[in-house]
Amino acid sequence: MVKVIDFKTSTNQEGEEFIVLILQGNPVAVQSKSTGKYYITARKCTIPCTFDAHVAKAMVGQPMEGGIEKVSCEPYDYTVTETGEVIELDYTWSYNPDEKPKVADFPAVRFSSNGRLVHN
Repeated sequence: MVKVIDFKTSTNQEGEEFIVLILQGNPVAVQSKSTGKYYITARKCTIPCTFDAHVAKAMVGQPMEGGIEKVSCEPYDYTVTETGEVIELDYTWSYNPDEKPKVADFPAVRFSSNGRLVHN
C-alpha cells in the first residue's frame, strides 16, 4: 500500500506542464552501509497523472494499492541534501500497482493494556 503525500507541476521535453503525484510507501528498516546501524525510511516516487491541480490536491492523503520498487537504470549523479555529497546511483524508485506487501514489511506488534510490548 502507498499513500499520495503531495503533488507538483513538472515540465516535459516539449515544455508542456503536467501534474505528478508524489507517492510514499510504508516505513522500512534499512541498514547503513557506512555505520552498520539501522534507520527507518520510506520509499518515495512520483507518477504522472491526467489530473488538474484541484483534483491532485484532493488526492493527497489517499491510499493506493501497490508498492514502490527499486528499478535499475543508467547511472546518474545524486546530491544528498543533508550533506551536499554527490554520489552515483544506478537505480530509481518506481510505483508498481501489482506489488503485494511482504509479511516482513508489516511486523505483528501489539501492546498490552499497560503499554508494554507484547511479543507474538
